[in-house]
Amino acid sequence: MKTPPAPGSRTAAYFPGHGHDDYTVGAYDLELDYRVGPNRLAGTARLSATAAAPLTRFALDLGPFRIGRVLVDGAPARFRHWRGTLTVTPARPLDPGAFTVEVRYTGNPSPVRSHWGGLGWEQLTDGSIVAGQPTGAPSWFPCNDRPGDKARYRIAVTTASAYTVVANGRLTGKSSAGANTTWVYEQDEPTATYLASVQIGRYRSAELDGPVPQHVHYPAARERRVLHDLGRQGQMIATFCELFGPYPFGAYTVVVADDELEIPVEAQGMSIFGTNHVDGERGEEPLIAHELAHQWFGNSLTVAHWRDIWLHEGFASYAEWLWSENSGGAPASEHARRWHARLAGGSKDLVLADPGPRHLFDDYLYKRGALALHALRRATGDDAFFRTLRAWTAGHRHGSVTTEEFTALAARHAGRPLDDLFSAWLYRRPLPQLP
Repeated sequence: MKTPPAPGSRTAAYFPGHGHDDYTVGAYDLELDYRVGPNRLAGTARLSATAAAPLTRFALDLGPFRIGRVLVDGAPARFRHWRGTLTVTPARPLDPGAFTVEVRYTGNPSPVRSHWGGLGWEQLTDGSIVAGQPTGAPSWFPCNDRPGDKARYRIAVTTASAYTVVANGRLTGKSSAGANTTWVYEQDEPTATYLASVQIGRYRSAELDGPVPQHVHYPAARERRVLHDLGRQGQMIATFCELFGPYPFGAYTVVVADDELEIPVEAQGMSIFGTNHVDGERGEEPLIAHELAHQWFGNSLTVAHWRDIWLHEGFASYAEWLWSENSGGAPASEHARRWHARLAGGSKDLVLADPGPRHLFDDYLYKRGALALHALRRATGDDAFFRTLRAWTAGHRHGSVTTEEFTALAARHAGRPLDDLFSAWLYRRPLPQLP
């Protein structure tokens, strides 16, 4: 018999198997027990949600775990778990408004398959990592997996005491019992599901100087390289605060996993690097700037729809050039000329404001997005450009954003229409000339 589709309309344009818009989640409370060796996870997830309309059933995104029970408003509910979707039928239909869900589940967490490889919870040589962007969150907890549904988080993880657990937000509790330790983190600022994260490893910890608290967790053998390569991070935060506005969270955490990673991992209030990203010579400092900039562009301001990903990656890529310009390196104009020549010499083109799911993390998109911002800066002047960025981060702090909102704001600060510039850079395929 053919399984019926899950209820609720989907964010179908890019990832039709993820996210639902017939309800929103205000808070996730996750109690996790993790065994590193066998990669065994037992979890209880409690969701505080709001129904947009009467619901006879609803769906959560969740990987291939064994479901123990599901409660809705404290009462047992029927459920069906099939191909990454947990369909829940409450004992009584839900009226519009608040409701709660509790899901108990166990299993071996595994990454979600995607065009970019596995996404989400992944075993390391000795520990684990969560790399959730864009659709990896269901690999470790039941959720409404769409970027525009941001929520608060409490994440409690129990594991062997030899390991350090790092998750989003403030460490609000740590207690040991026998051979295990429970770590409790709370993230008050609204967070997209793909930006929720747990890192587990045998780490040493340090604090860095700077305008906001900076926590660093790293393998002991890499201490010298890590602390040297992050030595200018405090200056970097100060520079970005001046250019973009106040840092949007209470602290910034960096984890250097004890494995090589293909690329750094973005999470809310946190960045994760591999041992290959710390060479002891600051050779990867542009990546450090890029991931830090995501705290403004991507974490505090998160796209409502994946098609607008340039608002994350283009801005973070331009932040690399701004850090270079403000720290004694090449000015942004030099980076822009070099990258424009490289992109113009290639055969690839795409619509920056709607690139399609396969191009979300294409380097062409990253650099064309940065070039679009440099073109805006050249067209409006530095004063209007940086006023636009600061107004952008202040006006949408901890919210969801769209390309149309940014272009309208930029035009207001420029004091004139910018239709031709944005049409060429954002909505047409050919690469425009730099102004």
